[in-house]
Amino acid sequence: MTESNILSQEQLSNLKLYKYASVDKSYLSRYILRHYWDWAIEYFPINMAPNLITLTGLLFMILNVILVFIYVPTFEPEDAGPWWLYVSFSLGLWLYSTFDNVDGRQARRTGTSSPLGELFDHGCDALNCSFAALIQMSAMGLGHTKQAVIIFVIATAGFYLSTIEEYHTGVLYLGYVNVPTEGVSILCIMYLFSAAYGPGVWQNTLGSILPFLPESLANQTLKDTYIWVVAILFTLTHVPVCFYAMYKACERKGVPYIRTMLYDNWPIALYTVAFYSWATSPYSFILSHQYYGMFLLAAGMVFGRLCSKIILAHLTKSESPLPSVLLIPLVVGALVANLPGVLTFEPIFTPESEYLYICVYFIVSLVTYIHWAVRVIDSICTYLGISCLTIPEQKKGI
Repeated sequence: MTESNILSQEQLSNLKLYKYASVDKSYLSRYILRHYWDWAIEYFPINMAPNLITLTGLLFMILNVILVFIYVPTFEPEDAGPWWLYVSFSLGLWLYSTFDNVDGRQARRTGTSSPLGELFDHGCDALNCSFAALIQMSAMGLGHTKQAVIIFVIATAGFYLSTIEEYHTGVLYLGYVNVPTEGVSILCIMYLFSAAYGPGVWQNTLGSILPFLPESLANQTLKDTYIWVVAILFTLTHVPVCFYAMYKACERKGVPYIRTMLYDNWPIALYTVAFYSWATSPYSFILSHQYYGMFLLAAGMVFGRLCSKIILAHLTKSESPLPSVLLIPLVVGALVANLPGVLTFEPIFTPESEYLYICVYFIVSLVTYIHWAVRVIDSICTYLGISCLTIPEQKKGI
């Protein structure tokens, strides 16, 4: 099956077998936010398509990314933007989360639930990883540092593991404490702190707030502490839970676990190594010349394509897909940036050539992703007889 055909007849037929399944253990969702989302859905027009709600939510994040590049392109606390910028970050993230949780309710409300909804929803979530990372870097004043690189690595690895877990189990699992619920709520509050006190507040030490702490902890800055907590939670909770769920799924299906995990996870391993080694290479100018914002957008498009292909395979009950060819320029960039350190010759990239490479990479990734997404959406809509961003007339009266 060539990618030019997008979806085979068998894949299209399998769409009709789709049934969405999710488990959300969060107490915050169950006892508080669920009632808020049920209230919020009443304010959306009955003729507004669920996917249009999803897309509108993503536009709030895109707007804030544009504001970041206008007001805080360095991501440094010394170049802090106006207070309302950080309020916008908080409000935009909250609205994105709200719209992301309301779209499914709108689909059930209007009788327009379909596999396309999950693909569209999770596809937007995958793209949002890079948008959210850019906004978080700015709000916390991380600057062009390894800390900013680590934040994105954790976000993408976590999202990928959840995606591949759903592919194997058929269920989207959200734990008692999860990023889409508690994580989003905490970030919204943190952005409001940045609005009130400036992003420099995260440069303060723990000791300035909790003077009784031992010196080893007291000297840690708030931003360092936050990254350590996120990394520890990711390593000790999210990773083992995902792999255990996939182990049980493989055991149930009678497929070899180790071989399956190696095959399904080598793309994210390669992506992560290439991304991190390129961005942090001493022979790269991404951090030193403040190219990280554009680099993150380019890599974010590649990540979006990577995850969207897995989601599509899940919906069409297909074999785990090979990664996008868009991963190749990322690997090439990482090799070019690190070869001088291995073979001891002059750096290949210059500041100008590396920035040009990144900009072209972003444009190609964006155009390729949009072209692929439009063709997939059109194939699904044509086969199922549905529209992506509108509700058919006969459904509006439901």
